[in-house]
Amino acid sequence: MVNFQNLRTVRWDGESIILIDQTKLPNKLTYLKCKTFNQLVDAIKRMVVRGAPAIGVAAAMGLALVAKNSNANTREELINELNEAGKILRATRPTAVNLFWAIQRILNKANLTLGNVNDLKLAIINEAQIMAEEDIETNRKIGYYGSQLINNGDTILTHCSTGTLATVSYGTALGVIRAAREEGKCIKVIATETRPALQGARLNAFELKEDGFDVTLITDNMVGYVMSKGFVNKVIVGADRITKDGYVFNKIGTYQIAILANKHNIPFYVAAPSSTFDLVSDWHDVMIEERSVDEVVMIKGRRIVPKGVKVLNPAFDITPPDLITALITDKGVLKPPYELSIRNAFS
Repeated sequence: MVNFQNLRTVRWDGESIILIDQTKLPNKLTYLKCKTFNQLVDAIKRMVVRGAPAIGVAAAMGLALVAKNSNANTREELINELNEAGKILRATRPTAVNLFWAIQRILNKANLTLGNVNDLKLAIINEAQIMAEEDIETNRKIGYYGSQLINNGDTILTHCSTGTLATVSYGTALGVIRAAREEGKCIKVIATETRPALQGARLNAFELKEDGFDVTLITDNMVGYVMSKGFVNKVIVGADRITKDGYVFNKIGTYQIAILANKHNIPFYVAAPSSTFDLVSDWHDVMIEERSVDEVVMIKGRRIVPKGVKVLNPAFDITPPDLITALITDKGVLKPPYELSIRNAFS
């Protein structure tokens, strides 16, 4: 058994970045060591590391790796290297805002740090490690606030992977479920498989099982069925970006779950850290990542779709605020109207 509650998805060992290779789960728990910046970029693109908070911290550590390996002689040279690396990282996953937040935080730290090149390198490496620790503490706050919304005996439906494997540790939506259990509440979980990459089946169900939860896996097209049968008390999902007026960008399939929850009068909660909130962009200007068609037409290397069939594969969809019961954050539980509650929380 693996204790995911205390596991680290992303960590810095002083020389390199150590990542759980999520492409190998659930069959094998292995780690990938990224010794170079380019290896980290590739790991993000291939979803070796995935989940908005985990990607953000991984990006911060990627910039720390750039700093550590730099031959720059001046602060200006090193900051230029970091800016170029930041541009490359921003292009890896365009929808999850935690990535952009993390890059900017490291760049801000670099610009504000005084001293020589070595001082700057140490400051950047230290900041990335602080961000990793903050992620865990943030998730525990989300868990605490969210657990107050959970009743003993609830069955919670969740989508995609929202636990340790989506964060540095503990989780967002799964962090809420963990916190409720830590308070002594008996919780059952229904996990969707989350096509096409099957993060719910491969990652979330695996993590839940390993941590001893009562978990049932369903296919994505069973959500309406289990709700109509009264099997679901609440829905809790994560998020990759939440705009200032409460539009939630999350794994494809989230929107239809929210519609079904609304139809069946089931509370629909979104759990996310402050770093997931985009207080600048308008929701219809956010780019939705389009991933490879191979994720849809191939299963374990075998093609299941006739050649010549067109394929659409957006990684995320948009859930409007009128379908969301509350946003569970490290700043507390935010309720409608979201434009006001988000502004107050971040003012």
